[in-house]
Amino acid sequence: MKRRAFITLLGGAAAAWPLAARAQQPAMPVVGVLHGGSAVERTHLIAAFRQALGAAGYVEGHNVMIEFRWADEQFDRLPKLAAELVRRGVSVIATPAGSVATVAAKAATMTIPIVFGSENDPIKAGFVTSFNRPGGNATGVYYLSGGLGEKRLGLIRELLPRAELIGLLLNPNNPLADETTIEVRTAASAVGQQIEVLHASNGREIEAVFAGLLQQRASALVLSPDPLFLNRRVQLVTLATRHGIPAIYTSREYAQVGGLMSYGADLSEVWRQVADYCGRILKGAKPVDLPVMQTSKFELIINLQTARAFDLEVPATLLARADEVIE
Repeated sequence: MKRRAFITLLGGAAAAWPLAARAQQPAMPVVGVLHGGSAVERTHLIAAFRQALGAAGYVEGHNVMIEFRWADEQFDRLPKLAAELVRRGVSVIATPAGSVATVAAKAATMTIPIVFGSENDPIKAGFVTSFNRPGGNATGVYYLSGGLGEKRLGLIRELLPRAELIGLLLNPNNPLADETTIEVRTAASAVGQQIEVLHASNGREIEAVFAGLLQQRASALVLSPDPLFLNRRVQLVTLATRHGIPAIYTSREYAQVGGLMSYGADLSEVWRQVADYCGRILKGAKPVDLPVMQTSKFELIINLQTARAFDLEVPATLLARADEVIE
């Protein structure tokens, strides 16, 4: 071989070495996030998710990618979005806030690990076979939000013991609406409380609900958990204040924008716990070996500024039990 040809061949091989080395590097893992709501109103929850994933050793863009799929309150889109994540070849699917998204993820794959945040009992929902040994490809956090309607009804009655009619607001497109209705109706019947069940699936219908509550002279409103309502929390709180209808909401996000009271799990903590489990799975853990976490602490937030606007005196016993009082 001539010297010039040999040098050319050697130079070409050297140039190819970095390309070959890069080709042999393992692909960056992808975490898929499936949610029935939208991203706009959940920037703080997304930040909590990224922070916890980072604490587990995975930084987006550095050694992990995150693919978000948002249904924007159109729950019938969730199966298609879940299928997209499966085709994308994600390493794990996170459904941090809602059983409906988890149902779609479970239907889309029996092999890719799923980490859920479930407001309903994950055993009854069919996500796991037990809390300690989940079985199958799913595990996550059970935060009980869907079972707290009775508690919220009791809290608003404690604030307004003479309330004659209390409204219960649900999104009829949420598959959990019927279960919530039965729960609250049963609790109301046990204490002789009159309940009016109301439905809203968009902003216009929310406006109509409050007009109806005013016409019926409702004493208060109990909100059910739903992605649409969280997105519309400013509208809900504004209308409640404008029409003078005290309401109890499902998480602190409502009280922070002026809602009177909220009772429920800390959603930021749920997202962090889901991200932590995703990190463990990326390191090799299997869902079957990760027990379902159960939220044991729920937050009661009271906004005293709003109480004053309603000319309400919050009982000292209620204030003493509050986890946070917004002055």
